[in-house]
Formats: sequence, structure tokens, C-alpha cells
Amino acid sequence: MRVLIVEDDVTTSMELVRGFAERGFETITAASGRSALRLFASVDVVLLDLGLPDIDGVEVCRLIRAVSGVPIIVVSGRDNEFDRVLGLRMGADDYVVKPYRLRELTARMEAVVRRARWPREKYVLGPVRLDPHGRRVAVADRGVALTRKEFDLLILLASEPGRTFTREHIMAEVWGHDGAGDTRTLGVHVAGLRRKLGLPDFIETVRGVGFRLAVQPCSREP
Repeated sequence: MRVLIVEDDVTTSMELVRGFAERGFETITAASGRSALRLFASVDVVLLDLGLPDIDGVEVCRLIRAVSGVPIIVVSGRDNEFDRVLGLRMGADDYVVKPYRLRELTARMEAVVRRARWPREKYVLGPVRLDPHGRRVAVADRGVALTRKEFDLLILLASEPGRTFTREHIMAEVWGHDGAGDTRTLGVHVAGLRRKLGLPDFIETVRGVGFRLAVQPCSREP
């Protein structure tokens, strides 16, 4: 994996370079937004600080997302809802607050890169139509508004209808960690999906294991 570290603090940047090198990742660094805009096209994932000296990181995120689907993780000391929501609306795939553990950051990077490689074709599963590229879902031609995590969860389950995905696998793919000690997050998102889709039996619970999509007539479109 090739990682672009966009960080103007040299100490923080070098710590990440060393930590990723130990894990076998290749890194390049950028200390400004302008540098990031020149370098992002050659990497697998971008780690983006918001407090840059020339261009605010949110604007850098918007500019990258306007021309590229490269995964972007905002890594920032700004721990408030406004910045989180703004960053995600500008196209970030995840938002990590400093200080963080390198192990968790690495897991989140791996998760967003895997999600970026999921199939891009549209899914039609019974009454449900999914457009991964446009991040849209409709039930019987009725558009359904989902959160980012709800959508990612649905796409994962739809990638193999009828397959039982373990809780640990889902948490790793969608949240970037195995969910150890977290007994609520996944259940809350599944409940939200069932309610919003209006199809309570579309996602089945496999007790003690995880979840699966009920087998539906399935097709894929370009």
C-alpha cells in the first residue's frame, strides 16, 4: 500500500513514516495542500490533516474528490461534530481524531482501501437497487437516504447475497476494527437499515454469528 501523509508537523509526519515502514507500507509526505494536490494521484490512500498552512484540509479534500475516488482519511485534532460532518460531506471516507493508535489508523486505512476496490456495477436485488459508485439506493423506485456506514454495510452484504458475514468481518470491513467490546454499533446500524428500507426480512440475523441478505433474484448492471 502506498500512503500519502498530508501533515505540516514534521514530528508527526516522521512518526507515521517510521510506523508505516515497519508495517511494509510505502509513504510519501506533503506539508501543504498544494503539495498534496500534486501527489495524490500516485497513492492508494490519503491521510489528510485539516490544519494546513496554505489551503484548509477540507478544501483539499473537496478538490481531490472532485477528480478522484482515492480513499481519504481525515486525521485531525479537530474533535467537533461540525468538522466531522463537513469533512465527510466533502468526500472523506473516514475521520480519525488525534491522538490515535497507529494500529487503529492502519486498520481504518486497510478498510477504506478494500471498500474502494468493491465492485462498481449496480446491484438489483428483488425490489432493491444499489448504485455503489453514486452511493444511491432505491426500493421499488423510492429513493432511500442512508448514512455512510449504513450504505457501506448494505453494499458489503449485497456483494454476496445469502452468505453469512460474521460480526467481526463486518466490523473490520466497514468500521476498520473487529468490534471487540462493542456490542451495539452493528445492531443499531442493521436496525436502521431494516427500518429505512421498509423490508424487515431483507437482512437476516444468524444468531451468534452475524448477518446475511435474504437470497433475492439478483442481477448486476454496468
